[in-house]
Amino acid sequence: MPDSRGLRSLPSVASLLASDAAREVLRSHHRAVVVEALRDIIGSARATAGGEQVPLSREAWSERILSMLPGEIETRESLPMRKVINAAGIVVHTNLGRAPLPEEALAAVLETSRGYSNLEFDLAAGERSSRLSHVEGMLRALTGAECAHVVNNNAAAVLLCLAGIARGREVIVSRGELVEIGGSFRIPDIMAESGARLVEVGTTNRTRLSDYENAVTGQTALLLKVHPSNFSIHGFTEEVRTAELARLGERAGIPVMEDQGSGALIDLAPYGIPGAATLRQALSAGPGIVTASGDKLLGGPQAGIILGKEELVAPLKKHPLSRALRVDKMCLAALSAVLRLYADERRARERVPVLRMLLEPEERVRVRARRLVRAIRASGAGVSVAIERGGTSPGGGALPDILLPTARVAVSHHRIPEGILEERLRRGTPCVVARVGKGKVLLDLRTVRDDEVPELASAVSAIDRPPYDG
Repeated sequence: MPDSRGLRSLPSVASLLASDAAREVLRSHHRAVVVEALRDIIGSARATAGGEQVPLSREAWSERILSMLPGEIETRESLPMRKVINAAGIVVHTNLGRAPLPEEALAAVLETSRGYSNLEFDLAAGERSSRLSHVEGMLRALTGAECAHVVNNNAAAVLLCLAGIARGREVIVSRGELVEIGGSFRIPDIMAESGARLVEVGTTNRTRLSDYENAVTGQTALLLKVHPSNFSIHGFTEEVRTAELARLGERAGIPVMEDQGSGALIDLAPYGIPGAATLRQALSAGPGIVTASGDKLLGGPQAGIILGKEELVAPLKKHPLSRALRVDKMCLAALSAVLRLYADERRARERVPVLRMLLEPEERVRVRARRLVRAIRASGAGVSVAIERGGTSPGGGALPDILLPTARVAVSHHRIPEGILEERLRRGTPCVVARVGKGKVLLDLRTVRDDEVPELASAVSAIDRPPYDG
C-alpha cells in the first residue's frame, strides 16, 4: 500500500494548472490535452508514492510532476506510431508490426513512393498491365505454383477464396481447425462473411478421413485445412494430412484448400526449427490452393498470398473482392524486393531480419547481451543487471511449439518495483517493450539489433534518474 502521507501531499490538477509552468505549456497546447496528461502523471505518482523513502511535500510533488509534463505532452502529440525497441524476444510480434523489413525493401518503398512508377504500366509495350506482374513470376518460381495472386492480408486471402469458390455452398472443416486468429477474428466468422456454409466434422482432438468423406454432398464446394494458430493439441489426437485430403478431393472432384499461414520460403528444419512447411512443400502435397501471410516467416510486408492451380486462382483475380482487397504500390515494392532476396537462400538468411533473428546462434545473442550489460554498468545507473538464459517464441502463430534459446538481461532496482521499471521503459524515448518476471524486467536480445544496443543501454540507464528519481 502506498504511504497515505505521500498520497495526501499529491497536488490537484487545478492547483497545477494555476502554476506558471503549466500556463506556459497551455500557450501552445490544448487545455484538454494538458489536463489529461496531468491526470495520468498524478495517477502514476500515486502508484509509486509508497516507494519514496521520505514522503515528499506538496511543493516537491508539484515540481516533479510539472517537470514531467512537457515530455508527456510530446509523447501524446507525436506521431501515433513510434519506433519501438523489441526486447520481448518475440520475432514475429503482431502487436509491434510483425516482420521488420530488410534494407532492400525499405529502399524499394522509398524509391517507388517518392514519385511515379510503372505500377500498372508495361514500359516495353507502352500499355496498361497488371500491378501484380511485379511479384507473380517470382512467387511462381519460388513455390512451384501454377498461378499466384496477392491481396492485403491472409484473412483477406481466405475470404476471397471462400467467396470466389464456395459462396452459397458448403465448405468442410475439421472442428479442431476452427481457430481464432489475432484480433478475435475467427474462421467461422470469415466463412459466414464469404457466403459459404460451414460444415464441421470430427472432434476438437480427432478428425479422420472418413469424417470428411461422410460429410461430402452435392453442395460441397471445398475441403478446407487450416493451420492452427498460436496453439497445438497433444495426446489423444488425430488429424488428416493435406496429402490425404487432396486425394479425397481428387476422387470426389472437390477442390482442396490449405490456409498454411506462415508463408515460409526456406525449410527451417535443417537449422533446428522443425514444423514450418515451406509454401513449395505445402503445394507439393496436392491442394488446389494454398494461402499464406507475407509478414510472418516470409519476412515481408503485410500481404495475403494465394497460390495454386490456374483454374482455381486465375478467376479470383477478376472477382469484385479483389479490387477491394488489393495491395498498394508500397506493399508491392517491398514484397518484390524481399522475394528477390530469396533467389539466393544464403543471402535471404543474412538479409531478411526475421530469418536472421530466427537462425542466429545463441552465443551471438549472448555477445549482444554482454555489450548491453557493460554499457549499462559504465553509465553509473542505479540498476542491477545480469545475463540469464531463456527461451522465446518465434511468434505470429506459425510455430507454437518452438522455443528458441536466447540470452536476456535481467534489470532490477532496490526500491523501484519491476512493473514501474517496465512502464518507464515502455513510455520512454526510445520506447522499449520488455517482459517482466520474478521481480525483474527481462530484456531479450534475440530481437534487438546490434545498432540498437547503445539506445537500449541509454533507455535503461535513464529509468532511475530525473524526472523519475526525486
